[in-house]
Amino acid sequence: MKSIYLRNFLATALLVFFSFAIIGTAFFFLGRGYLINSARDRMSASADEVVKSALALSKQESLSSWNLRLTISPIANVTSSHIFICDQDGLVLSCSDLTLYCTKHQGKQLDPSVMQAVSSGSEFDGMTTLKGFYSEQQYVVAKPIVSGDETLGYVFVASDEMNIMNNWQAFLGVVLAVAIAVVLIAILMSLIYSKKMAEPLDELTLAARKFALGDFSVRVRTREARDDEIGTLIESFNSMADSLEQSDSKRQEFIANVSHELRTPMTTIAGFADGILDGTIPHEQEEKYLRKIADETRRLSRLVRSMLNLSQAESDAVDLSKRSRFDLSELLLQCLLSFESRAKDKNLDVDPQLPEDPIEVFAVRDSITQVIYNLTDNAMKFASPGSTVTIRLYKKGSKAYVSIKNIGEPIPEDDLPYIFDRFHKSDRSRSMDKDGVGLGLYLVKKILNSHSEECAVSSRDGVTVFVFTLPLATAKQKKEKAERK
Repeated sequence: MKSIYLRNFLATALLVFFSFAIIGTAFFFLGRGYLINSARDRMSASADEVVKSALALSKQESLSSWNLRLTISPIANVTSSHIFICDQDGLVLSCSDLTLYCTKHQGKQLDPSVMQAVSSGSEFDGMTTLKGFYSEQQYVVAKPIVSGDETLGYVFVASDEMNIMNNWQAFLGVVLAVAIAVVLIAILMSLIYSKKMAEPLDELTLAARKFALGDFSVRVRTREARDDEIGTLIESFNSMADSLEQSDSKRQEFIANVSHELRTPMTTIAGFADGILDGTIPHEQEEKYLRKIADETRRLSRLVRSMLNLSQAESDAVDLSKRSRFDLSELLLQCLLSFESRAKDKNLDVDPQLPEDPIEVFAVRDSITQVIYNLTDNAMKFASPGSTVTIRLYKKGSKAYVSIKNIGEPIPEDDLPYIFDRFHKSDRSRSMDKDGVGLGLYLVKKILNSHSEECAVSSRDGVTVFVFTLPLATAKQKKEKAERK
C-alpha cells in the first residue's frame, strides 16, 4: 500500500513535470519564432542602413566601389551576417567581404527567378539558398536601392540558419537550466511538504493502533498549531479520545458498581436461603427473611432490566416502524399510577397539570412510556420529602411539551452538561440513590434522539425541571387511525 506521503509527492512531481512539458513546448515554438522575427528585424534594419549608404555614395561612386565595401562590412559584422549588392539583372557588384578580390560572391549572377521574386515587391525575406547562390539555407532579407524613379540595384542581407539557431540554443539552454532548477526546487518543496503533512497522519495512525489495544490516554500532539483540515482532524481525534476515555472510565466504574450490586443481593439471598434450609434461622422469623430475599430478587431484576435497556439503547433498538397515534395525557396518568405508593411513602404531592382535551402524539408508545417512567422516577427520587412533583402537558406549534418538576437539592452546575451521559452519577446521586447505575437519563436521551426530539434540563434555586417534546399527530394520521377502527 502506497503511503499518502508517496502519493502526494508523485502527484506533485507529475503535475510539475507535465506543467513544464506543456509550457516548455509552447515556449519552444514561440521562442523560436520570436528569435527569427528578431533576426529579421535586425537584418531589415541593416539593409536599410546599407541602402542609405549606397544612395549616398552612388552620387559620386559606383555600387562596386571599395568605399561602399568598407561601409557595409562593419554593418555585416555587427549582425553576424553577409551583405552583398547586385544590379537590376542580379550581377553581384559588392559584398561585405573585405578581401581584395572577392571571387566568392562578387561577379556572380543571381538566378533570374530570384530577381523576379525580389523585384516584384518592395521587400523580400525568408529561408532560401537563392537558387544555389548559397550552399546551405540562409535567412535572407532583400531591399531595393531606389533613387527617384530609378532602381539602382538591390541589397541582400543573409544570415546562416546556424547563427540564428546557435542564439536560440544558447537562450534555450539558459531557460532549460532555470526550468530544471525550478523543477528541482518544486520537487524538494514537495518532499518537505509531503513529509510535513504525513507526520501528523502517522501520529494519528499510531494513536489509533494504541486505541485498538485499549490505551485511551494517548493524544496526538503537533509541533505547531494547525488551522487546516489536518488540524481539524487532530482536534476531532483528541476530542474523541477524551470522550472515549471518559466513557471507558465510566464503563469500568459501571462494571465495578454492577459487580458489587450483583454480588451483594446474591450473597444475601444465598445466606438467608441457607439459613432457612439448615434451620439457623428460627421458624418464626422465616417470613421476615423471605421478604428480604424477595426484595433482593427484585433488586437483581432491576439491575438485569437496566442492562437489557442499555443493550437495546446501544444498538438503536427503537423501531420507529412501531410508531402510532396515542393520547399522551392518558399515558401520563397511567405512568403516575405506578408511582402512587412511592409518593405516599415519601409524603410527596403529585400535581398533574393536564389539559381536558386529549393531546395525541405520533411515537413509539412503549419507548415513550419508559421516558416518562425514568423522568418521573428521577424526580421523585431526588424530591424533598413533603414537596410537590408537578407534571405538566401542553402543546405549542406542531409539538407536545411535557415538563416534570421537582423541588429538592439542585443538580450541581458542573454536572448539568453530563447528566444524560452513559453511566453518569453525580456525587449527590451517589449519596441518595443506592440502586441506580446511571442509565435512566441516558436511555431517555437515546429514545428521544431516535424520535428526532430533545430533552432539556434546568436546575436552580432548588427547582429542577426536565422538558421533552414529541411530534403531534397529523390530520392524515388521525384519518388512518379512524379507518383502522
